[in-house]
Amino acid sequence: MIHYAQFEQWVPFPPEEVFQFFANPQNLPRIMPPATDTRIDALTLVPPQSSVREIDTTQLAGVGSQIVTSFRLIPALRFRASWIARITEFEWNRHFADIQEKGPFNSFHHRHAFAEEKREEITGTRLRDRIEYEIVLRRGGRNCTTPICWSSDGAHLQAP
Repeated sequence: MIHYAQFEQWVPFPPEEVFQFFANPQNLPRIMPPATDTRIDALTLVPPQSSVREIDTTQLAGVGSQIVTSFRLIPALRFRASWIARITEFEWNRHFADIQEKGPFNSFHHRHAFAEEKREEITGTRLRDRIEYEIVLRRGGRNCTTPICWSSDGAHLQAP
């Protein structure tokens, strides 16, 4: 079963600056919750094409870029989960999208959209994240779509 989540925030900076910040995967650990201790383990960047010569695209993730991260699923434990994402869409200062190639979800598609918006006479950027994901865990040998499932003997909880 596919689930959806959407988040919005507004920041008092122009879309061009905000877009470039988010399109640079080196900033990913800075925007993730600190308790996850997110790390970038490997990067294969495919810089996006730009008609603007002043923009350094060498650190930006264009279509085809692969980002390998690890993070703590449960912050109190030392165990780290691995996540491999690939950029599938990139439109300058408008949006980019990534999919999970490997990670904790059965499927995961994340679209980051950016739009200029004025609030209280200040021009800034509205960021909208839309996520489509599917969780498939095992329960007694069968798939289930709840985040936590009972073991087949019903005695304890089990992770995927």
